[in-house]
Amino acid sequence: MTISDKLHEEGELKIQPGWRFLFSHPAHILSFGFGSGLARRAPGTFGTLAAFPIYWAVAPHLSDNQYIAMLVCAFFIGAWMCDITSRALGVADYGGIVWDEIVAMLLVLFFTPPGWYWSLLAFALFRFFDIVKPPPIRHFDSNWHGGLGVMFDDLLAAGYALLCMSAIKSILL
Repeated sequence: MTISDKLHEEGELKIQPGWRFLFSHPAHILSFGFGSGLARRAPGTFGTLAAFPIYWAVAPHLSDNQYIAMLVCAFFIGAWMCDITSRALGVADYGGIVWDEIVAMLLVLFFTPPGWYWSLLAFALFRFFDIVKPPPIRHFDSNWHGGLGVMFDDLLAAGYALLCMSAIKSILL
């Protein structure tokens, strides 16, 4: 779904997001994934890709418990930030808001086995489930609104990706 399709489905933007909009509030910078959500095409994919350098920079310096605590904080702070940005834009789940993809992919990467092929598979599976939105993801995407709704459907897509990776890993290893 393109951004214009999303707009048609949810209403009109109050403001056209750009760099000026991002720097008008700290919540917007993070909601738009440090600018990755400004991509004209496939902002969710660019947001998902933004999770990789964050993971590589942060994960080696945290224990497993610290990393999970960081993800929990990122999720709940993300719900608040995405709500602020959605209200400023006038669109409930604008495609350029990608903090949800970043946090969900950070979760997937935490459980991803080492190796570039596993990372590629993790990326592909997460994007597949985030785009296709099989049940119950589509239900929550359609019915939960506000920042929590923005964040929650991607958490479910991450869960599906992790289940598939676990099944593939058990078959291959």
